Amino acid sequence: MTEREFSKSVYEATSMIPRGKVATYGAIAKAIGRPKAARAVGQALGANPQPIVVPCHRVVRSDGTVGGYSGMGGVRTKARLLDKEGVSIKAGSIDLGRFLFSEFE
Repeated sequence: MTEREFSKSVYEATSMIPRGKVATYGAIAKAIGRPKAARAVGQALGANPQPIVVPCHRVVRSDGTVGGYSGMGGVRTKARLLDKEGVSIKAGSIDLGRFLFSEFE
């Protein structure tokens, strides 16, 4: 799989995450058949050319913390976008039991 193909598969999987839900970098990696590539998923999302179309703000760390965001405003913007979509962040973490999306097909 080329880097371009990898990124495309990351963007396609990320696009499946519905408003009001989040997925982890690891879950995206697993969904695209590369379960050990969570960091590479983060790198691909950091280079996301279509941040509105591909909702990279909906991808968080496996411990429920927000993680990085390369869009304008950084992590603050990511947290604001998630809040607008109904994903609450308390003490810097998201309740994955409540907001986790994992039904990738």
